[in-house]
Amino acid sequence: MTPYEAFQLLTPEIALGSIAFLVLMFDLLFLRKDSVEHRHRVVGVTVFAGLAVVACLYFLQLADAEPRSLGNGAYVVSRLNTFFKFVVIGLTFLTVLIGLETPYSSHVGEYYSLLLFSTLGMVFLISSEDLLMIFISLELISLALYALTGFQKGARRSAEGGLKYFIFGGLSAAFLLFGLSYIFGATGHTGLKDIAVALSANHQAPFPGLVLQIGILFSLVGLGFKIAAAPFHLWAPDAYEGAPTPVAALIATGSKVASFVALTKFLLGSLLSVSGTVVAGPSSAHAGWAVTVAAIAVLSMVVGNLAAIAQTNVKRLLAYSSVAHAGYILVAMVAISAGGVPSRLSIPAIYFYVLIYALTNIGAFGVVNTIASQTGGDSFEHFTGAAQRAPFLSLLMLIFMLSLAGIPPLAGFFGKFYLFASAVQADPQNLGLLWLVSLAIAMSAVSLYYYLKLTKQMYVLVPLNPTRLHCCPTLTATLGVIGLAVVLFGVFPNRLVDIFGKLSDQSVTISAPAKPIHTALNR
Repeated sequence: MTPYEAFQLLTPEIALGSIAFLVLMFDLLFLRKDSVEHRHRVVGVTVFAGLAVVACLYFLQLADAEPRSLGNGAYVVSRLNTFFKFVVIGLTFLTVLIGLETPYSSHVGEYYSLLLFSTLGMVFLISSEDLLMIFISLELISLALYALTGFQKGARRSAEGGLKYFIFGGLSAAFLLFGLSYIFGATGHTGLKDIAVALSANHQAPFPGLVLQIGILFSLVGLGFKIAAAPFHLWAPDAYEGAPTPVAALIATGSKVASFVALTKFLLGSLLSVSGTVVAGPSSAHAGWAVTVAAIAVLSMVVGNLAAIAQTNVKRLLAYSSVAHAGYILVAMVAISAGGVPSRLSIPAIYFYVLIYALTNIGAFGVVNTIASQTGGDSFEHFTGAAQRAPFLSLLMLIFMLSLAGIPPLAGFFGKFYLFASAVQADPQNLGLLWLVSLAIAMSAVSLYYYLKLTKQMYVLVPLNPTRLHCCPTLTATLGVIGLAVVLFGVFPNRLVDIFGKLSDQSVTISAPAKPIHTALNR
């Protein structure tokens, strides 16, 4: 294809980056003398319009059935990638909407610009099937989120959360880059598809070479930070608590979606042939990354759920909840048979759960932001008797909490069902992963305690201040739609799982070769 056709392929990302610069300059040149509330409304509406344009461009890309790539996998367009980019744009739209009525900073242009640059990193990460591009995309996401986490200059916990996020993030980036360099040294490639081909052709024994093992181990440390999996989660509680609630919502949803899509391609795509297996139990497991990932899954579920019990701040509770949910998703990541074949349900289950988790959490953070902005805080005490002060928002929060706990017939229940079923399906005769599934179910039961503890605070206890809480009609309607979606995806989950199954079959790394775009960019 010509450079012009390559430019057309990148049009949505170019538009998104242009909007990020536009809102920064627009606020700087025309709105500096206006009130903060007016600037937030004007710039927010501009961002809405820009995101709508970008969403339309991605919607048009969904019609293109044939995968195409730039730079040997540095940027890949496929229906699966475009679908999740569309999801990330929607999550950013909701993030902007959540914070529109509660401005917390006079740096309006900078806030929205950083938000959009973070989103740009997310869409590039989803499209990246090259080690270097994955690293660059992750850093683009992270650098913007570091600044956004510490955006409330007058709040000590915001500065503390931003600093911890930055320090842990910088350390994890070093681990990740070190590990990726070793993978490149062991395989001679940076493209995920090329790595998969090289390992499949050269892999003669069930044990990967030492250099490759070191590379995978260090890469998992870096990627474990991005998904907030234990023991690499130490930044999450302070970052969630200190960040402005809309920013915490984006960290918990958009960055998680992009990171898990990339991690799935990385592990179940390029490194599948050196996965090993844990179906026979941890004591007799074959060497490979599956053993490490299974250990991370166990640690995440145990640490996340047990630590969440002791929390008295809602955002810290959601942070530890995210650690536990990362563990649940990793259960499906290690659903690999003794022959090295992943469960057929594994990848669709991961994608389904990531989508449901993102929807549920963006809704929960929307409720938290609305209540906290009017009660003066996000501790449990600020949610006391919320059912009497904001009945509809409290009902939505109940739906979101029960979905995260995995209560039927909500979407979270079927999301966990598919994750755990994929693990059982990996070894249906011997039930070799039953130990991991049993632990996951037990930890899900534990999670019900702290989710219900919050709902008890909202529904059972009597509020000290009976004044009604208000929410703008647009946000109320949007949160209502999200709540309805969580219910409907629970009632009719099969269709969406089938769609993810078809999309994952068309994934460039996992099965179908991408059609290269020959331009000056990759010559």
